[in-house]
Amino acid sequence: MAVPIKTIKKQQLTEEQLKEQKLENLKQLLSENEDTVNQVFILMAELNNIGALEAATNLLEAKEEVAHIALDQLSRKPVTNIINNLMGAAGALSNLDPETTTKLIDSLNFGLDEANKALAADEKVSVFKLAKTLKDPDVNRAVNFGIHFLKGLGKGLK
Repeated sequence: MAVPIKTIKKQQLTEEQLKEQKLENLKQLLSENEDTVNQVFILMAELNNIGALEAATNLLEAKEEVAHIALDQLSRKPVTNIINNLMGAAGALSNLDPETTTKLIDSLNFGLDEANKALAADEKVSVFKLAKTLKDPDVNRAVNFGIHFLKGLGKGLK
């Protein structure tokens, strides 16, 4: 009968053997992904030709200075105003009903088309014609909308 194993010796690779094993793994990866490696080298060559690699290297070397400049620029009053305005606008837009907004934008586009046609016609508007136009249901609807919009705006500004 065989002698039972009482100790297991773990095979320790030397540093040279580890380097050789890593090199073999790298060779295998390169041979399996030859097209990808070629594309990476082509990409790097192009980036180097246009100076992008040098710019990126310089940017990384000056990262602390660049970060300081970027933070200084972002903390300027106009930039913080823009950020606050964008956040306020986003909040306001999130409160609007999408169907109403779509209808309003479509109406604005239609109104702009009609206004451009009227500009092309180059007709003069008299006071009598203006009063007569108010009887048009479409014009009356728009004027009524405008009046109530201004009333709501005024209440909001109070």
